Order: sequence, then C-alpha cells, then structure tokens
Amino acid sequence: MDQEQYEEEFHQEGEEIEIEAIGIDVSSQPIELYKVFKIANLVGGGGEAKHIISEGYVAVNGELETRKRRKMYDGDFFEFNQEYYVVVCDAPVMEEADEKAAKLAKKQQAEKEEVAKKAERAARKEKKKAEKAAQPKGKKAKQSKPVKQDKSNVDRDANSGRHSIDFF
Repeated sequence: MDQEQYEEEFHQEGEEIEIEAIGIDVSSQPIELYKVFKIANLVGGGGEAKHIISEGYVAVNGELETRKRRKMYDGDFFEFNQEYYVVVCDAPVMEEADEKAAKLAKKQQAEKEEVAKKAERAARKEKKKAEKAAQPKGKKAKQSKPVKQDKSNVDRDANSGRHSIDFF
C-alpha cells in the first residue's frame, strides 16, 4: 500500500515529524551510502560499512535499506545506531550522464596513449632491424674484425694440439 492509497482510504495525510539529525557535509552528490558512513567516521572502513548496510542495520528516509551503493542526495537522512544523520551538500547534482561522459573521455585518452606507446615500440623495433640489416653477416662480418697477430714461437703438443705453458 503506497502513501496515496493510504490517504484515500483513511482520509488522513501522512504525519510529519521533526527529528534532530547530525549533518554530514559531502563534497559532491550523488554519493553512495557506504561512503557517507566512511565520511561520518561511523565505521572503520568501507568493508565494515557495506557489511552493516547489507545486514539491515540502516534505514534511509524512513525505510530499511540494504543496498550498499544507494545514491544519497542533499537532504536525504538515514538512521543508524538510534541516531539520525542528514546529508548536506552545496554542490549541484552531477548527472550520471556527466560522470559517464567523463569516464568515457578518460578511457579514450588512455587508449590513445596505449596506441602511441605501441607505435613507439614498433618504431624502435624497426630501427633495430635496420641497424642489424646494415651490419654485414657471416664471413664478411668475421673478416671485418681486427685479426689477432699470431704468437711467435708457438709450441703445441703433437698429440693434443694444446699450447704449452711458459713460466717466466
């Protein structure tokens, strides 16, 4: 039964009550519920906040809430540990389309950088190949090395072909 049906059946309007709530200042909206818990220092970390919310210990705008990533806006209130808290934000609401556009632009920029890196790597590989191709191969390369001078008085063993050792 929703609010309108209730009002029609019982000819009563919903009662408005005034509660005292602790204000939590946030920098942007919408903001996710578990992040509000972290900002208000109600929990030690995000994992703890998510656990508390999923277990059903939190009521948002008078209704039990189990979604960790529920979007909170300026003026939304929630109850936790028999205390009321209200979200306060001066910044205008950022539309999800704006957020998606920003993410898309960031992703495209990252892709462009990746393509540039790949092109740079390919250019380096081509340069190395060109340098390698410019060097002579095989016997020509061996001949271009400076030839060592043979030692005079080389004594070799007739059976093994090894040099003898000269002491002094």
